[in-house]
Amino acid sequence: MKVYLDNSSTTRPRDEVIDEVCHMLKVQYGNPSSLHRMGLEVEKRIESSRKTIADFLKCDKDEIFFTSGGTESNNIAVQGIINKNIRRGNHIITTKFEHSSVLSIAKHYESKGLKVTYLDLDEYGMINLEQLEDSINEGTILVAIMMVNNEIGSILPINDINEVIKSKNKNTKIHVDGIQAFSKLDIDLRKLNIDTFSFSSHKVHGPKGVGGLYVKKDVILEPIIYGGNQERGIRSGTENVPGIIGFGKAVDILKEKYKKEAEDIKRVKDYFVKKIIDNIEDVKVNSLLDDRCAPHILNVSFIGVRGEVLLHYLEDNGVYVSTASACSSHGKGKSHVLKSIGLKDEEIEGAIRFSFSHYNTLEEIDYAAQTLEQSVKDIRRITMR
Repeated sequence: MKVYLDNSSTTRPRDEVIDEVCHMLKVQYGNPSSLHRMGLEVEKRIESSRKTIADFLKCDKDEIFFTSGGTESNNIAVQGIINKNIRRGNHIITTKFEHSSVLSIAKHYESKGLKVTYLDLDEYGMINLEQLEDSINEGTILVAIMMVNNEIGSILPINDINEVIKSKNKNTKIHVDGIQAFSKLDIDLRKLNIDTFSFSSHKVHGPKGVGGLYVKKDVILEPIIYGGNQERGIRSGTENVPGIIGFGKAVDILKEKYKKEAEDIKRVKDYFVKKIIDNIEDVKVNSLLDDRCAPHILNVSFIGVRGEVLLHYLEDNGVYVSTASACSSHGKGKSHVLKSIGLKDEEIEGAIRFSFSHYNTLEEIDYAAQTLEQSVKDIRRITMR
């Protein structure tokens, strides 16, 4: 049996999405910038996808821009805000457990002289709002923060964070990395009143190579990519048309199903974690198990077991998981996310991230739990010889 529990890394595209992508590749392959009919027809399809996604996120169509993925969306937003506002201030704020596509930017600009505050996290992956408030000053031009952490699933209170920011410095922009939150939480961008919001297609059963960025109407970004002025100059370069149309299809399906699917995923996760707690000794659940955690992410440390060894044991039996985020798995050293919430070295070394989708069945979860229990037992027996 094959059980895929790495859905925070990427998801299986829906059949309807694959059909749309194939159609665009085979039939509607015109360049949307072309002036002839084939180009105009494709441009209409792109605008239709844009409208579908804007409606889902409750914002205007003109506030949605297509990119090559979540990393590019974060780069365009964070660098775009910094470069546009650098003359007004020299300070940004982020957290210690952001995705590498945000942390790497912060470290790059820090090396160029920008002042960066990295907010602490508590054991649950929550920031201290007083530390945030104390960190904001007249020169703070940006706060970049994720809505859902990609390794442990903690949901950050964006409304409360935004209130603190705007009460201290109304000119400070806020960028929210929404990549793991998109389709798992109710998101109303008008009510959130944030400045930019990034999201990705392949995390929601769409194709890889396409993402999105919300930019509030009155926010101006300095472009980091120059060229043919596609996407109104925010992201020049020929659009990934099959990807965008596939993404639109994935979201069109989600608008009817995402709430029920999120509830189903949570039930599967709860069922799985109970089996772990009931049947495997010396484990530490690093994710919250209530509504402060996204429904699809579960992080667990198996004490005395190296996560990479366990991953390959599981893989040999058809169960696919991860030890960290896919974007960090090739990096050296321990997970910066688990370090940031104060885990001990042996807890970090034995950590596995399980992430679920609506495709997972209880039969699969029973098999995965049994395989996990036996694998942990075998590894501990070998290492204790």
